[in-house]
Amino acid sequence: MNLHEYQGKSILKSFGVAIQEGIVADTAEEAVEAAKKLTEQTGTQWWVVKAQIHAGGRGKGGGVKLAKNLDDLKEKASQIIGMQLITPQTGPQGKKVNKVLIAQDVYYPGASETSEFYMSVLMNRMTGRNMIMYSTEGGMDIEEVADKTPHLIFKEEIDPKVGLQGFQARKIAFNLGLSGNAFKEMTKFVAALYKAYDATDSAMFEINPVLKTSDDKIIAVDAKVSLDDNGLFRHPDFAAMRDKTEEDPTEVEASEHDLNYVKLDGNVGCMVNGAGLAMATMDIIKLSGGEPANFLDVGGTANAARVEQAFRIILKDPSVKAIFVNIFGGIVRCDRVAQGIVDAYNNIGEIPVPIIVRLQGTNAAEAKKLIDESGLKVSSAIQLKEAAELVQQEIAKMN
Repeated sequence: MNLHEYQGKSILKSFGVAIQEGIVADTAEEAVEAAKKLTEQTGTQWWVVKAQIHAGGRGKGGGVKLAKNLDDLKEKASQIIGMQLITPQTGPQGKKVNKVLIAQDVYYPGASETSEFYMSVLMNRMTGRNMIMYSTEGGMDIEEVADKTPHLIFKEEIDPKVGLQGFQARKIAFNLGLSGNAFKEMTKFVAALYKAYDATDSAMFEINPVLKTSDDKIIAVDAKVSLDDNGLFRHPDFAAMRDKTEEDPTEVEASEHDLNYVKLDGNVGCMVNGAGLAMATMDIIKLSGGEPANFLDVGGTANAARVEQAFRIILKDPSVKAIFVNIFGGIVRCDRVAQGIVDAYNNIGEIPVPIIVRLQGTNAAEAKKLIDESGLKVSSAIQLKEAAELVQQEIAKMN
């Protein structure tokens, strides 16, 4: 589950991570009041208006602006709230901005220059260990840094038996070229950041940039936080932070019915039980010349109600020209799934696209007979090769 910047920063602050202070606002008028309150709290005379959407690159799309007086702030907040913000991560359709974060200006003048760093905490899938990835090239797209200057990206893996060690935090500060008070502040920052990541069951914390201010403070200027959905039962306060307006409406509806659904850009809808089988099914569609329109895992209990809801969700996508149902009957009997498909078809009414059903496992033969004798416009198969050929035939008709 992704969080907004202001939500991620609130979590960081609760673990002692120094942040760029800010107050969220839903309207331009609230933004002005937030700016006044922020000045009272921090003494800042300028403010940063930051669009709150679940995507990076907001500044490039005009979603981050500096305001030097209250009239200027109100105008810029009015421009950003309600806009369809397009960034490299939103795609051409963009995302609507419903709120802004009014943040303090932390790039104040001083005796020495400021520096921006990149830092993230996430799982290294190759080793199964958490790692801190960091770079001196903060404020830039990390993908671009990795492509053009990979030697400027450092990684520090954390041994799960002992956790982050002091020498590792010092090593990070050293590799970032810090010394004196900035060095000490960075070691504290790293320790608090990792503690926040570990204690919240997060999938990723990304801070870009981490700022060394002109007076050697270390501050999180941004916060991109993704929480592990599987750990949310331990954190109901975090689960309440979910912003469904930032998610695909069909994916939200699917989650409410305990269906694992991800919309894709293809033309063949998939209904499968098990994530591994779902991935293999999408490969079959690709090899047959089509493109998967979705990932949809109905789980082990593919009863009539779940199958019907899955059909309804797939059919919400106008790009779907055929549906491939690929179920392995291990936990659930194939004939019961087949009956669920027949019942779902009758409840929905005539489904306007061809359906290919492959049921393999317990009572697969009975399931095929049930579907073949149902009188519905459904093609059935037991062997995967036969199902793939049926999919290929339907794709050929589309083309």
